Amino acid sequence: MTTLLYTHASFLKHETPPGHVEHSGRYAAVEKMLRHEDFAALVRRVPPRATAEQVERVHSARFRELVEDNSPTEGLAQFDADTFAGPNSIDASLRAAGGACAAVDALYAGEAKNAFIAARPPGHHAEPERAMGFCFFNGAAIAAQHARAAHGARRVAVVDFDVHHGNGTEAAFWHDENAFYASSHEHPQYPGTGRASDHGAFDNIANAPIAGGEGGSAFRRAWGEILLPALSDFGPDLIVISAGFDGHAADPLGGLNLTEDDFAWVTAEILGVAADKAGGRVVSILEGGYDLAALASSASAHLKVLMGR
Repeated sequence: MTTLLYTHASFLKHETPPGHVEHSGRYAAVEKMLRHEDFAALVRRVPPRATAEQVERVHSARFRELVEDNSPTEGLAQFDADTFAGPNSIDASLRAAGGACAAVDALYAGEAKNAFIAARPPGHHAEPERAMGFCFFNGAAIAAQHARAAHGARRVAVVDFDVHHGNGTEAAFWHDENAFYASSHEHPQYPGTGRASDHGAFDNIANAPIAGGEGGSAFRRAWGEILLPALSDFGPDLIVISAGFDGHAADPLGGLNLTEDDFAWVTAEILGVAADKAGGRVVSILEGGYDLAALASSASAHLKVLMGR
């Protein structure tokens, strides 16, 4: 199975203040892991910047222009309490989304079955009109909508196992009957959204909150009993994974006790649904993960499953 990998120097250069948990060391840790011989078979590609047209399938033109116009040429600009941009940040965010869209193009061209975008900053908290939670543009939602616009996909899905609920993806998909979002996440936890009773305007949202302190058993029940059956019933033509690894037991921001085996398990299960419903097409984009060793080992486990190892 061919797996594509999208990386770029801008992901290392995205600037945040000293002491910020979403720092360049996250990308460096993943990039170091990717140099291991286990990943020599990955087909490496350079992610392009997402176009205005691609971004505006999820975000308004007004918001896109606001973010780009307020991107500094030096120093830092602050968009909310914990979301900062430096001179390289918007390029990084656009390349994260653009890489995901390029991966969609490659999958529909038959060049690969799946792809991983090893990007930062993350994107799943970015709402159509708001940057928040370290996020500017919602790469996962943008990629999913790109599949519909550029390749005629009828139904698209984003599945999200980050420890935080992807409020931005949920907001983008809430009123779209042909876009599905599924999330497991710690609750209560930032940003406070993602109730089990929230189902979207067309029953196209599935949330599985998990209590802090829980581990793999609760996580696997959430996916096995709730989220994966809902995903299969939806019948997507493409699945995009918001791959956050901050549910790991070592992570400083999360309160779950997941392990690398849990991330490998859920990846394999998602691939199973993709093989059955979506022609095997899966694009995975990195979201959270703030303990460097746990991030690298978890992303490694995820990638090995994508590669069929």
